[in-house]
Formats: sequence, C-alpha cells, structure tokens
Amino acid sequence: MPGIDFAVVRQQVSLAAVLQRLGFQPTRVRGPQLRGPCPVHRSSSPGSRSFAVHLERGCYRCFGCGSQGNALDLWAAVHGLSLHAAAEDLCETLGLEIPWITRW
Repeated sequence: MPGIDFAVVRQQVSLAAVLQRLGFQPTRVRGPQLRGPCPVHRSSSPGSRSFAVHLERGCYRCFGCGSQGNALDLWAAVHGLSLHAAAEDLCETLGLEIPWITRW
C-alpha cells in the first residue's frame, strides 16, 4: 500500500471544511471557538456542548466520548476509518489530489 503524506492532507484540509461536510451545527460560538453536539458519538441532545472546537488551532475535543485531534482525526473517528483510509476518503470527498509519497 503506498504511503500518504498526512502533513500535506492536514495543511490542505481545514477543520471548518470537515465540520461543514459533517453538518455540524454549533450551539455556542465565541470567536474561533465552537461548542455543540459531538458528531463522533452523535450526542442525543441538540443543545449539547460536549464537543469543543478551536478553528484557529485546528483541533477538537469531546468531553463526552474523549475523541480529540485534528480535521483528519475527526473524519476518521466519525466514519470509523483508519487514518490512511480517512485521508483517501476525505481528499476524494473534497475533490483534492491525494498526496502520495512517491519515494522512501
């Protein structure tokens, strides 16, 4: 299986773009910080604020299920994919070229 340059994927894909694709609707916004229901464990309450996002830092954390990371980690967690599969799927979904590693 060829390698993917995950650093390039993380540079090309913003957390905001992933949240938009997932249909995330924040219940609270304070500048670059968002709170709302978790898309990973699918919070049952629409007013939930267990899921915290910092758009400028490009990271998220759910205080309910413990999921945390960056845009690629979020895509992988929501869809139950490995990072490799998530990078491929996310690039294809967003119409980006997959940054394959061509030499070792």
